[in-house]
Amino acid sequence: MQLTHTTDSSPRSRVDLHMHSTFSDGSLPVDELVARVAAAGVEVMALTDHDNTAGVALAAKEAQRHGLRLIPGVEISSVWEEQGIHIVGLAMDIEHPALQRGLERIVQLRDQRALEIAERLQQQGIAGAWDGARAIAGSPLVGRAHFAQWLVQAGHCKDSQDAFQRYLGRGKPAYVPSDWIPMAEAVGWIRAAGGEAVLAHPGRYKLSGARLKRLLEDFRAVGGAGLEVCSGSQAAADREHLGRLAIRLGMAGSVGSDFHGPKLGHAEIGQLLPLPDGVETIWDRLGVPVAVPFPTH
Repeated sequence: MQLTHTTDSSPRSRVDLHMHSTFSDGSLPVDELVARVAAAGVEVMALTDHDNTAGVALAAKEAQRHGLRLIPGVEISSVWEEQGIHIVGLAMDIEHPALQRGLERIVQLRDQRALEIAERLQQQGIAGAWDGARAIAGSPLVGRAHFAQWLVQAGHCKDSQDAFQRYLGRGKPAYVPSDWIPMAEAVGWIRAAGGEAVLAHPGRYKLSGARLKRLLEDFRAVGGAGLEVCSGSQAAADREHLGRLAIRLGMAGSVGSDFHGPKLGHAEIGQLLPLPDGVETIWDRLGVPVAVPFPTH
């Protein structure tokens, strides 16, 4: 799959509004992540760890030290018509009670799912998965990727792809379906906290054209502000189509590498194609000035 990022020799975006640290499933601690953002030439960033904002305060401190602007963020696990989706919240009050109560609910759901995954692996004769995955995660959020890493480290699988194919993928012995929060509820938490909701990497959901349009219409109807037109985890070919949808529906466009760590797939920080002409930017809607978001040589 060709992703919506450029080669190392190409200009980089000065805006990157989707990335992860060790507070969820990223491989870099916050201080190293922010230093990497600064080194990449990004000037406006958002830390969007899965279902928690625990790293945002530290990221703000580190961003100030490097002369960057940090937009508080989060990536919320949600569901629409039985389709799992991710919603990026931007510029929220991270202390808002409604937001934090909602995120706590998701963490509880994640815990229940992780425990069930460990139990199913135990039934397959694989002991120690819960403690092993927790140690790798280094945070309260334990996901399938952490179990996959542990299965490789413990010698049960040759690599993460093998772990998903044998145990963790849909229909496999240790697969546990997600029971996430309805889209309208997740968007409501973000808006209650004064933020804007952006649909993360819509091209990754593999929806038909008609169904994707309906998802975006429903997202807009419940208060969603925009969509990731350019993402490090969806195909480059999606860019123009998503840009046209954003314009047609009056939604803002966002850009995000979905960076999880060096050599972990997706794009490098800031390594993104520009938004198509005519797409309103989410940073303009948020009132964040960016003089030249995509510099040219």
